[in-house]
Amino acid sequence: QVQLVESGGGLAQAGGSLRLSCAASGSIFNIYVMGWYRQAPGKQRELVARITTGGSTNYADSVKGRFTISKDNTKNTFYLQMNSLKPEDTAVYYCNLLPVPVAWGQGTQVTVSS
Repeated sequence: QVQLVESGGGLAQAGGSLRLSCAASGSIFNIYVMGWYRQAPGKQRELVARITTGGSTNYADSVKGRFTISKDNTKNTFYLQMNSLKPEDTAVYYCNLLPVPVAWGQGTQVTVSS
């Protein structure tokens, strides 16, 4: 059973940056597509970025040009670098597999103040 643990969230001012990490319980990045999701209060969870086994990336329009997803296979960890943060980026951020997610972790809270 794959287990994923998110970290790195916190409070940032608009225009600031945060880097999220997702640690996996095993060597899965050569097997699965990985994604970062977020869920804002009162809204559905949405996929914001994904990275394939070959390293190709895709982003939601709302974060394109500001967020960068990457991975380090040697550390079984992947990342979400978030720059030029906006208040609307405030959400709980989760990592998971694609297309079929495993059990969701607790996520990491990102709060962006204006």
